[in-house]
Amino acid sequence: MNKREVIKTVLDGKKPPYVPWSFKFTIEPKEQLQSYFNTVDLDIPLNNHILNLGSDIGFFDEIEPNMFQDVFKVVWDRSVDKDIGMPVEPLIKEPCMEGVYFPDPHDPRFYANIEPEIAKKPDMFRVFQIGFSLYERAWTMRGMENLLMDFMINPDFVHQLMEKIADYNIAMIEKALTYDIDAVYFGDDWGQQHGLIMGIDTWQEFLYPQIQRMYKKVRDAGKYVMIHSCGDVDELFPLLVDAGLNCFNPFQPEVMDLEEILPMYRGKLAFHGGLSMQKTLPFGTPEDVRSESEKLIELGKQGGYIFSPSHSVESDTTLENILTFIEVAQNQKDFKNESVKLTV
Repeated sequence: MNKREVIKTVLDGKKPPYVPWSFKFTIEPKEQLQSYFNTVDLDIPLNNHILNLGSDIGFFDEIEPNMFQDVFKVVWDRSVDKDIGMPVEPLIKEPCMEGVYFPDPHDPRFYANIEPEIAKKPDMFRVFQIGFSLYERAWTMRGMENLLMDFMINPDFVHQLMEKIADYNIAMIEKALTYDIDAVYFGDDWGQQHGLIMGIDTWQEFLYPQIQRMYKKVRDAGKYVMIHSCGDVDELFPLLVDAGLNCFNPFQPEVMDLEEILPMYRGKLAFHGGLSMQKTLPFGTPEDVRSESEKLIELGKQGGYIFSPSHSVESDTTLENILTFIEVAQNQKDFKNESVKLTV
């Protein structure tokens, strides 16, 4: 069974031969690992199981030092956060759709890496990514405070904006489905450390109808649906499962009871993440990382789980801690380890 088949086994609610994994990193630890492994492409030494395709957030062009513009023409300040940054100002000044710019959903840059990456890594599970897929795209264009007020005082505008964003994403999905992909991954943070940013009633009114449309497009094509949403959002799991969700990321231990949730949803919803990014990785010892990683893998042996830190690993995690969780994943009994030897 290759890596692609192992992930499908997990998403289908069956018991895999071992617990698969897929790791992501922000700029600084990524560069550190590239130097450690002496390669630009980390999928190979990490033995990642998920092949991330497309350009999830949208391309950034540097228009001046530390200022980058995405495909929606939002300008981002990366003077502090080097990976994404913060929007400088809202593009949509008033709650009105007139004149709102949307880029070409079939821009070839979104699809350029699909066939070359699949050719290089045919055994990996192929995931086309759409970042900022609804709420996040809306607030980056309108401004977060403005959008949260719009939910209450300009509901017609919000419905129009969400529908337009979903239409754009569905056009991207239709193009992506012309390639031999396995899943579509939607990024859209809805949660805080405690509860949803906008509350469940508002989420159901404005976001859920478009989520149902987007997920249906993917599932009707026989593909899997994967999402990322940070925060305490497990109250949404029943609705998301009904909409067609197959896998949820990042599965944060600080806001969710992993030992309760994973068995509860096994066979209905798989999870990707779980290793603490707020506590264990930045502040724990390698022994702490090893212990938590081993517990997660033991929890996931019956299926429904893809091992990973609960977010892209940040620069506050030491190389030793990073190599520790990589080693734990790769040293599973039934995984044929073809990676280079790690020095932890």
